[in-house]
Amino acid sequence: MITKDTIIGDVIKENENAVGILMSFGMGCVGCPSSQMETIEQACSIHGLDLEEVLAKLNEK
Repeated sequence: MITKDTIIGDVIKENENAVGILMSFGMGCVGCPSSQMETIEQACSIHGLDLEEVLAKLNEK
């Protein structure tokens, strides 16, 4: 399960749909170096996104 503390780089490794999902929310920098250290919560805060909405989409099966 992906949580607010999960690192974006780990999300991308674990979920093959994550890049598309994150980009659909406007996170175009999923391949940038900061994605290897930044949590989902931090990225949502920086991009002004609703954390719970992003997590729900990433955790959909």
